[in-house]
Amino acid sequence: MDKTIPEISIDEIIDALNSKSLVLYNDDVNDFLWVIACLTEICNHSTVQAEQCAHIVHYKGRCNVKSGSYDDLAIMHRELSNKNLTVEIQ
Repeated sequence: MDKTIPEISIDEIIDALNSKSLVLYNDDVNDFLWVIACLTEICNHSTVQAEQCAHIVHYKGRCNVKSGSYDDLAIMHRELSNKNLTVEIQ
């Protein structure tokens, strides 16, 4: 059985190594509808994806809601923070 390993460019490897996560924390202040609205507006989540993240945050206390470069996530971090959500880039 011949297993072929997919080719990955150096740029893809570097991007993956430099990738950060935007983490949303449970704050016991904001309700589900507000969190869902913010995630769909700012992070471009589908409604289903935003609902799933809101439930994970509620039950687990935190959820990685977006991955990407620090610069891209910094914009979302600022906008979510301005909507009184508790977020962090890791």
